[in-house]
Amino acid sequence: MLRLSVILLALLFGSAAVAEELGDDGLHKAPWMRDTFKDLAEDLAEASGEGKRLLLLFEQRGCVYCTRMHEEVFPDPDVTRTITDSYFVVQLNLYGNTEVIDFDGETLSEKAVARKWGILFTPSMMFMPESVPQGRSASEAAVAVMPGAFGRGTTLDLLTWVAQKRYLLDTDEDFQRYHARRIRERNDVSTD
Repeated sequence: MLRLSVILLALLFGSAAVAEELGDDGLHKAPWMRDTFKDLAEDLAEASGEGKRLLLLFEQRGCVYCTRMHEEVFPDPDVTRTITDSYFVVQLNLYGNTEVIDFDGETLSEKAVARKWGILFTPSMMFMPESVPQGRSASEAAVAVMPGAFGRGTTLDLLTWVAQKRYLLDTDEDFQRYHARRIRERNDVSTD
């Protein structure tokens, strides 16, 4: 009985150690997030230098959907691997005061840039192209935006779709069709 209790406690505390901590700003802090000066042109250049895509992740203190993503979706090994291998993630606070320098050169607080870009939900993921034309804002240049929390499959599919630059392919398979195909493929594999 004592041995079972020790194992259960180890599992309990072991899983708690995996959970991401909250920063002083009340936002989840994942090991794959980058702490930058939030100069988006510099962040994009650094991401490109590492062969990664810039991903802007908006969250807010007390966001139950952000917590769900950090507890149920982001820890999935396939999701974590895709983020780590393919993305340079910069976290932004929907109500934060830290200055952000947009690609168009405008400097605004995080909360003002969220309003400028029309970010209404947290979490929201904004995927940047490999280069941004001069004078364009992040919202004008984004190749995809995922507003809100989604499950593991949808999140993984969007991360993969953007990383593979499928939005540039001259096919009829937009993200919705790609995602539907991936769902069918996962269902076919799981029924075998």
